[in-house]
Amino acid sequence: MKSAMDLVMAAKAKIKEVGVAEAAAAISDAEVLIDVREPDEYRAGHLQGAINIPRGLLEFKMGGDPSLEKRDRKIVIYCKTSGRAALAAASLQEMGYINITSIAGGFDGWVAEGKPVTERAMPEFG
Repeated sequence: MKSAMDLVMAAKAKIKEVGVAEAAAAISDAEVLIDVREPDEYRAGHLQGAINIPRGLLEFKMGGDPSLEKRDRKIVIYCKTSGRAALAAASLQEMGYINITSIAGGFDGWVAEGKPVTERAMPEFG
């Protein structure tokens, strides 16, 4: 029986993954940046320009949104640490998407390197 980590490692063997150092270039070259974390994670902070499509909805959203159906679109995907993004990238490859890149280390790796994030502004009470 396979564990979740077994599935992640198998996915990582099939996908293109870049480290945080190379991620900025991949993002600037991408047409779409997708954060596959849950909405509350996304609202707490995300990469500039990222759209939120949670991992559990990804295949349905990608296949059902005409603006995302183009299979040769350059897409960068990330999650918290890279497991969900790897699974998402492998799944999109199986759907026929050919230019998928996942960020190794995910959002946590990006933040640890001091890279900029967009954070939800909290209301001020006075």
